[in-house]
Amino acid sequence: MDESQIHVSIEKLVAEEHELWGRESDGSATDDDRRRLEQIRLSLDQCWDFLRQRRARRDAGQDPDTAAARPPDVVEGYEQ
Repeated sequence: MDESQIHVSIEKLVAEEHELWGRESDGSATDDDRRRLEQIRLSLDQCWDFLRQRRARRDAGQDPDTAAARPPDVVEGYEQ
């Protein structure tokens, strides 16, 4: 997956996230919506991490295609 594909994934996830937050704010969100929000949060963290890995490898003169998506439990341990 290249950067443009990662950005497309991020944009789709963000659009869905905004829709679900809209439901939450108007009081119509379900438990499934809240679970999906958590899944989206994890997926976004993974996408951003993957994108940063690719950019860091390129900046270091390495092949960005050797970057790999890390599991949620790894990216969740990062401090922002």
